[in-house]
Amino acid sequence: MSRAPRCDRTPAWAALGRHFGTGAHALDLRDAFAADASRFESFSFEAAGIFADLSKNLIDAPTLDLLLALARECRIAERREALFAGEPVNATEGRSVLHTALRAPRGTAPHGDEVHEVLERMLGYVERIRDTATSGIRDIVNIGIGGSDLGPQMVVPALDAWVHRGLRFHFVSNVDGHDIAPVLRDLDPASTLFVIASKTFTTQETMANAHVAKQWFLDHGGTDTQRHFVATTTNVAAAAAFGIDTTFGFWDWVGGRYSLWSAIGLPIALAIGAESFRELLAGAHAMDVHAREAPDARNLPLLLGLLDVWYRNFHGFTSRSVAPYHQGLRRFPAYLQQLEMESNGKRVDLDGEPVPFATSPVVWGEPGTNGQHAYFQMLHQGTDVIPVEFILVREPTHPYADLHTKLLANGLAQAQALMLGKRADEALGEHVPTASPDIAPDVLARHRTFPGNRPSTTFVLDKLTPAALGALVALYEHRVFTSGALWGINSFDQWGVELGKALCNDLLPRMTSGDTTGLDGSTAGLLRRLR
Repeated sequence: MSRAPRCDRTPAWAALGRHFGTGAHALDLRDAFAADASRFESFSFEAAGIFADLSKNLIDAPTLDLLLALARECRIAERREALFAGEPVNATEGRSVLHTALRAPRGTAPHGDEVHEVLERMLGYVERIRDTATSGIRDIVNIGIGGSDLGPQMVVPALDAWVHRGLRFHFVSNVDGHDIAPVLRDLDPASTLFVIASKTFTTQETMANAHVAKQWFLDHGGTDTQRHFVATTTNVAAAAAFGIDTTFGFWDWVGGRYSLWSAIGLPIALAIGAESFRELLAGAHAMDVHAREAPDARNLPLLLGLLDVWYRNFHGFTSRSVAPYHQGLRRFPAYLQQLEMESNGKRVDLDGEPVPFATSPVVWGEPGTNGQHAYFQMLHQGTDVIPVEFILVREPTHPYADLHTKLLANGLAQAQALMLGKRADEALGEHVPTASPDIAPDVLARHRTFPGNRPSTTFVLDKLTPAALGALVALYEHRVFTSGALWGINSFDQWGVELGKALCNDLLPRMTSGDTTGLDGSTAGLLRRLR
């Protein structure tokens, strides 16, 4: 495939700049809704069971037309097909990027036979362990980091209603001993299974924690390492040297942040079972089909990626907040941080040339309603405009209907408040019993004025099922691919992770020896302070 043009080298990009400068920058959502009674219908979309209301975003039909033209000129559809076909779209490492193949039915994607062979073998193992009366397993500890931790750690609590009630799940990632120590404290070696998740079986943090776990196991009477340790890795020899003979592998075309669909999903499958794990994969595949086949004007991940570019490069918004109004999704913002910021936090394009525009925004958030009592003050009245994404789930998996109604009402109200705001004259006319009697009414009104016109997207899921969660995660994957492709960067490498690792390897022996030769003054001083 010939190299597609970078976004800023297209006619559509220049047209978007003119459009922004001659009025689009001043679009007011309140006026837009007043002028168009069908705005909600025009800017609402559905894909694989995910409903998305984009009507509270700073876009109109002319803006959307220009953004779709940008997608065509950057040949997004062609680049997406290259990804699905297994072409080496990860150019700096010469690799395919085929996480979509991990959730495709047999015979419909590259490497189908090997993918399904590992899947069948893994799910057979899963069902044996989930038969707790026979296996004797009660606690499962996943030891990994990055993509080998964030995916399973996000999915297992999200699908709590499907989790085996006879099993407890624990996640250890940080090399800080304060992470693993409280987990080991309450375990019984005879009923614990450790999952060591490392593609190479050399990841520093993972292997350090794995050795701690193994020593704890032996010190507390554990006698069968091969039964109580399993590895998700391609390095079978290293796992065997560690004492593990049950391994499930994956491939170099599976990036860490896209790996929950692979053997890295073993703890997910152990939690929710083989059938539900297949439903998770099926939900993601349904979104793959939508991303590949839906027309551009109704293609939800494409539209979201275009919106990200519109906000980042024309409005200049530097961050995006994700507010899932579902406690099960409490780790979803953290998961998205790696997915988006590690993928698109790049400063050179595919040719190694510096890009003259901003790339990934900062992605952050907390579940509602907790976030309302923490950072929403800044969203409503701060000096920065921060687009917000609300995720609402219509049907809960708990029996407390009144609580769920309050939760949903809060989510709707926050999105409404961000858009509508409050004028000074409205604030002036309100009685505020908590206000100081000494403050002038007009001054108080200015403190209580909300600018409004702050954009948000609302996603609605009927229920947080395995299929729905699979579709939601895949939606964000394709969205990140879209924005990265528009920017002309490689969304699938992560060289920025390497430098710190290399320097750490140099500093580790110095922590013992105290040798500061050749170090900068700050690092040398801090090393002496920490010894």
